[in-house]
Amino acid sequence: MFRFESDRDLIQSFRPRDLRVMEMPPGLSFPLFVRDYLAWTETSGLRVYLIFSAPGSRQPIGIIFRRDSMGGENVTRMCEWCHHSGASSEVTLLTTDVNNKRRVGISLCADLQCKERLEDAADRAGRHALEALEQLRARMFRFANEALGIELEPAA
Repeated sequence: MFRFESDRDLIQSFRPRDLRVMEMPPGLSFPLFVRDYLAWTETSGLRVYLIFSAPGSRQPIGIIFRRDSMGGENVTRMCEWCHHSGASSEVTLLTTDVNNKRRVGISLCADLQCKERLEDAADRAGRHALEALEQLRARMFRFANEALGIELEPAA
């Protein structure tokens, strides 16, 4: 869980390179408490924004993904974070810049609403979703760390 006191705090959770394309979600009010993660889609639908914290951390990490067109193919894919399977309109390739010359991609739920899917699956199975949500955040951080080189700041 983490908290944003202002829109400035939220914006600062993203990498400086991402700020040139930043679009705030409508209707946010501050202070804003985020339990697991915050995700929203840009009005154009081109970009998907994610802010999360690694398990055991309160440091928000922001990543801006671009929805890359995979053509008109209608194939079933699986989200690498929540393991939801769906058509290419539901689970798609999301990419983000590593630097000016390199992008990385990962197959994810197009709307990044993995949390709702995991909670629904846990409800149907009669389980609590806490462990699945911790694993989800761990997968998010693993991608941020291994693919983008994002590290946690030392605790103050």
